[in-house]
Amino acid sequence: MLPGWLRLKIIRSTQTKFTVSAASIITNELRQVLLLNHVLRPFSGWGLPGGFIGVHEQPEEAIRREIREETGLELADLKMLTIRTIGRHVEILFTAKAVGEAEVKSREILELGWFDVGSMPEQMSRSQRNVIEQVVDGESQGVGGRSQNRER
Repeated sequence: MLPGWLRLKIIRSTQTKFTVSAASIITNELRQVLLLNHVLRPFSGWGLPGGFIGVHEQPEEAIRREIREETGLELADLKMLTIRTIGRHVEILFTAKAVGEAEVKSREILELGWFDVGSMPEQMSRSQRNVIEQVVDGESQGVGGRSQNRER
């Protein structure tokens, strides 16, 4: 039998690699959704707030950290909604309620805004738009079970 370190090296060198992030559909008391215009987001800058999960960090910790760093908000009623793959990326998607006042606190964020479902930026991804509509309209049943392997 091969030593553990060698088995691990073989497994990791033969498997496809993924990046992993956490994102959240954050709503306010008016049922508006927080969207960020992010410098590093390909195609359209507008989308759900979130970011990459750090080494030894749990997804819930990561989303709370990212939101605090980028907007100053705290999160209440944080719940995992679904995990989906988008190409070679794994996204853990949460829902939450905003606590506090949102403001741009990171150089990665150009601007932020609270949007009604019907007035989200046109250039944002269709997959994010669809999941937001399902959650805010109260139709989240089954969201986690569907494949959403579409481009962001």
